[in-house]
Amino acid sequence: MTKKNHDSDVAFIQALAELLRANELTELEVMREYGDNDSLNVRVSRASQVVAQVAAPATAAAPLAAAPAPVAEAAAASEDPANHPGAVTSPMVGSVYLQPEPGAPSFIKVGSQVSEGDTLLIIEAMKTMNHIPAPKAGTVKRILVEDGAAVEFGAPLVIIE
Repeated sequence: MTKKNHDSDVAFIQALAELLRANELTELEVMREYGDNDSLNVRVSRASQVVAQVAAPATAAAPLAAAPAPVAEAAAASEDPANHPGAVTSPMVGSVYLQPEPGAPSFIKVGSQVSEGDTLLIIEAMKTMNHIPAPKAGTVKRILVEDGAAVEFGAPLVIIE
């Protein structure tokens, strides 16, 4: 039997990673069944590595992803905007729009003061415009996405301090 790719696996793994981070867990392991001899086993751990495997019908499972070495992880974590305490991450997959309509001024600019609940940007998903609110008041330090760009679940959008 051949390995089947499931488009929702990436979003599922990203959602697990976000759940791990949001609840300050150190490890999470789940098995997702698709049918006979077709499943996804995922173990997400903050301690050392992220591993995902697809069960094969015979004897072994093929690894899909493995995290880099801990030293490389520490260096990347310090540079990764998603790890910044003021990072606002995408709650969904979609297209980002920085203004309410073409030609209108942007919701925010670097240096803008925002209040909790102010619209930072819009993410269009399935033809629905979703306003992304500021989780806290502060100053916009960085805008990490471009207008019209596609974003994934959990991708850093803006840094507010």
